[in-house]
Amino acid sequence: MAESAPAPEAVSAVDVVAPFFEPFALRSMKVPNRFAMAPMAREFSPGGVPGADVAEYYRKRAAGGVGLIVTEGVGIEQPAAVDGTGVPLMYGEAALAGWRQVVDAVHSAGAVIVPQLWHQGVLRNPARSARPDLPGLRPSGLWGTPGLTSYEDDYVAQMQTPTRPMTDEEIADTIAAYASSARNAIDVGFDGIAIHGAHGYLIDTYFWADTNRRTDRWGGDARARAEFGVEVTKAIRREIGEEKPIIFRFSQHKQQDYKARFGETPEELGITLGALADAGVDMFDSSSRRFNVPIFEGSELTQAGWARKLTGKPSMTVGGIGLNNWLQDTFKGRGETLAVNNLDEVRQLYDRGMFDMVAVGRALISDPEWVQKARSGAPFTPYDATCLGRLA
Repeated sequence: MAESAPAPEAVSAVDVVAPFFEPFALRSMKVPNRFAMAPMAREFSPGGVPGADVAEYYRKRAAGGVGLIVTEGVGIEQPAAVDGTGVPLMYGEAALAGWRQVVDAVHSAGAVIVPQLWHQGVLRNPARSARPDLPGLRPSGLWGTPGLTSYEDDYVAQMQTPTRPMTDEEIADTIAAYASSARNAIDVGFDGIAIHGAHGYLIDTYFWADTNRRTDRWGGDARARAEFGVEVTKAIRREIGEEKPIIFRFSQHKQQDYKARFGETPEELGITLGALADAGVDMFDSSSRRFNVPIFEGSELTQAGWARKLTGKPSMTVGGIGLNNWLQDTFKGRGETLAVNNLDEVRQLYDRGMFDMVAVGRALISDPEWVQKARSGAPFTPYDATCLGRLA
């Protein structure tokens, strides 16, 4: 009788993640491994000033093994950029002094760090801001056609009221604010710059045809709708020079409608991302609701995979790594959020060339030592939903 073939040898959890602990370089930024802390709004910076508790929050994740920290969204130097008064800012003497402490703490723990520059645009709620007299800035005065969204109906109805479109002066001032805030960040020691161009915030609403109905140079076909993001990127590159990298977060989905997309085809997506790459983006932070979901019929490529294929630039994947459910399910308390080890599936996609870095979000808020546990094969700490309401 012929002998049966031996069973394939099981791959250990340590072997699965081994490639993620290889170093990675973007321009002058040397990242010690492929794990990043995803940007997550925390709003624990009263008056826009990050304090010692914020510095310790990020230091813990760096000490826990994260190679790259992308900060929470940080307001640029424009009065209608953000709403919550606890959102940190990237201007003003006190805020910059606070960020210098954050950067020093992260560097001391062995990681690199970039700030995510943020303008909320149409999603800024004036009522909860320090300047309720200022409406949010909108490309065409439109909030966006509501679809599948987590917002309450009364809030959507309130925000649906049209405003005036942004003026040429406001556009120029906003682009300049991105650049000056980027300069501030480099001056206090950040290792590069991240731009928030996703989720229905200001830059993303220029990409999206539903909210950008302009007929000037800022609106029209996919390439014209990319122009605002292109000019923001170019302005930042001019301000910070050629040494530091620029990371750009994009998404197809919007908070106004999770089913919306600005690129209906790979070709259309490539027009926008290609223009951004040409303008100076070094890596695309591909924000999707789940890291493993293909985005176009007939292809198994994920959003991060398409970004890499279409631009030739590195990409970073994010969305549900280390957890069992969607972000909004956690926020809304729909079902129990559980810590899971799905890194074998992450590795499979990595081996197929879909991305270069792995960003972890909620799991890292709950457990600062998540990356060390992934490396050693230790079990992950059960997810703690109360972590979303505190800074620890």
